[in-house]
Amino acid sequence: MPRMRRQGSRQVGEMHKTGAFRFFAAAVAALCVLLTAPGAVAKPKPAFKQNPILFVHGIEGSGAQFESQKMRFMSNGYPRAWFDEVDYNSTRAVADKSEVHHQIDAAIAGLQQRTGKRRVDVIAHSLGTRVMHDYLTTGPTAAERKSNVGRYVNVDGQEEHPGVPTLAVWAGRGEPGRHMEGAENVTIPNQTHVEACTSAEAFVEYFEFLTRRRPANDIVPQTGPIEIAGKALNFPENRGMAGATVEIWEVDDNGSRTSAAPLASIPITDGSQGGGAWGPVTVEAGRRYEFALVRAPTPTLHVYYEPFVRSDYTLRLLKSDAIEAYAGLRPGSQSAVNIRYKELWGDQGGESDQLLINGLNVCTPTLCPISKQVNAMFTFDRNRDQQTDLSTPDPVLGRLPFIQGADVFIPGSTPPDRVTSFQLLSRGVGPVRTLKTPNWESTNDGTIIQWNDFEQP
Repeated sequence: MPRMRRQGSRQVGEMHKTGAFRFFAAAVAALCVLLTAPGAVAKPKPAFKQNPILFVHGIEGSGAQFESQKMRFMSNGYPRAWFDEVDYNSTRAVADKSEVHHQIDAAIAGLQQRTGKRRVDVIAHSLGTRVMHDYLTTGPTAAERKSNVGRYVNVDGQEEHPGVPTLAVWAGRGEPGRHMEGAENVTIPNQTHVEACTSAEAFVEYFEFLTRRRPANDIVPQTGPIEIAGKALNFPENRGMAGATVEIWEVDDNGSRTSAAPLASIPITDGSQGGGAWGPVTVEAGRRYEFALVRAPTPTLHVYYEPFVRSDYTLRLLKSDAIEAYAGLRPGSQSAVNIRYKELWGDQGGESDQLLINGLNVCTPTLCPISKQVNAMFTFDRNRDQQTDLSTPDPVLGRLPFIQGADVFIPGSTPPDRVTSFQLLSRGVGPVRTLKTPNWESTNDGTIIQWNDFEQP
């Protein structure tokens, strides 16, 4: 029997509290071997019973905040077609939600048609919870919209009940005392705003609320050929990057390309809100790749991920001409941004992260206080003096939510003539993760380092 949950508040801890999970997983694996042995009669696979899932991100976000959770759902049996993410213009949605409401309508209709399900489950984060509350409670179509939603997860956002079965998830390192009357309320201890959306602990709560059972797995690694797909977007408006080309290159441990031609070259033609889709492209699990966003006359953006652990269909390649113009165009230096959808903590003692560039830790108490909730750290030669100064945050980027800027000189060259090392020690526990890239000069090229928001499975 599924474990029933009561309304009210509770704290959640780790996913695997006993050895029962490991015993159960081993028993299932053994049973699968018996059923597929020679002479066994394979039973037809039943249709997938759960509702499809739509994700609605928060301010200055994108569908990328659902990347690891989607891999977790798929590791627990959800088919690829059961998901969609609304990439909307969060800067406009603060004042006018009509455009994103239209996107949600279209996404729900698409999931219904694709899966044959009457209702769609929705997970919304931060500003996305306000968008969804308005979507479900205002206007002449509110009742019809509610009828299309099965269950709803409200992650670290607004506190008004939207009138559908709701789980309210709160970050334990956030504002205390938050509670949604009439909903199931859970608090994720020792996690901040974005981490409470992307973490494994949050996933357990999502999964149990939507399915009424606990998940069997976290992210399950795959080997051999896998698929990757996503969108190329103008950030933060999240319109498709029409006119750009996505090039995918296999690279070595130093980030250097290993072939004369890209593995794939994909033109982006859809410039609509949430457009810019590319893929799927077949790659190899455990290998490194560079994604080059080429769009003349702007600088080429080089995006580096950690080696992929399994098929991943929620990649977001984000390009901002305004930020590139501000942080780039500095001869002789490399401008870079390190992104992780789990806040970088620099003032939490033994729980602090270390983000090292050529051995220098830029995740300092001044630049990455827990209150700043840094998800993206821009490093560039701010004063154009080929000197590093970590004493103060950048006065422009530092005013934006979830973003920080630091004056860091990284030697750059066109063409690159050396290797830049980026390393992450997550929350004070090993191992150190390392991504190396060519030292692209910022007059012609930008660099994004995309760290996983989870530890290696």
